[in-house]
Amino acid sequence: MKKHKKRRIYRKLFRFIFFLALVFFIAFFLAGGTSFFAPRTWQHVGDFLPKLEAVLPANQQATAPKEISGIDRLSRMLFLKRAVDARIDKEHYVKLRDIPEDMQNAIIAVEDNRFYSHYGFDVQGILRATLVNLQYGEVTEGASTITQQLVKNLFLSNEQSFGRKAEELLLSLDMEANYSKSEILELYLNTIYYGSNFYGIGPASQGYFGKKPSELKLPEAAMLAGTPNAPSLYSPYVDFMLAKKRQFVVIDAMTRCGYIDEATAESAKIKPIYLERTTK
Repeated sequence: MKKHKKRRIYRKLFRFIFFLALVFFIAFFLAGGTSFFAPRTWQHVGDFLPKLEAVLPANQQATAPKEISGIDRLSRMLFLKRAVDARIDKEHYVKLRDIPEDMQNAIIAVEDNRFYSHYGFDVQGILRATLVNLQYGEVTEGASTITQQLVKNLFLSNEQSFGRKAEELLLSLDMEANYSKSEILELYLNTIYYGSNFYGIGPASQGYFGKKPSELKLPEAAMLAGTPNAPSLYSPYVDFMLAKKRQFVVIDAMTRCGYIDEATAESAKIKPIYLERTTK
């Protein structure tokens, strides 16, 4: 009899606790508690974890980034901001507010003109690039978005495998879920390679033109925006005339996207460019 009474008490206690938990979760969701499950909420948990050791972004490492464990990959996905912070060059980092709109628009126009429309990867862009590449019989146009390029530059190797592309896709979606478009663009401009050993918009602006990024004019911004596609070719210190041709491509892309009009484009094309040091 005592055992039966105890079981009844335990059942009643369990039902009571279950009822309280149910009421709590209903009230939690009605009060907007769904944000608890949002990706950005979990990024703050990473603030309580030990800081990661500062490491150069993958695109600046002399050798291919070392393989990490599945646990570390999961941790990177869950606490992406913690992982990103460990890869950023804070000494030369430039805020988006200090980067001219012409520079921002130039990069978007030539690298990812649907940047504000996709969520990390662009199916339409992939199809367009595939058709163009089939037409020419070689890879003439890439399909990677700014977000994909960013996560690759920060974390991944150049290995062309299904596994690496899948990881790039997942990290891109994670990046879009945890960062605003402005934040992604800011990170991208500060991590891409502009040629001649200049990584990030700050060193590139100073190295090529002897200016802060905020002082860049449209012709200079367009020339800088043209370099990431093939930095070893389009650096004005390597081949100024090729860099100038690439600048025209960027300016034309800006015109097509509606960032500048024809008159502004033609004016930018003929304005002289003064480099910080003489070319070879």
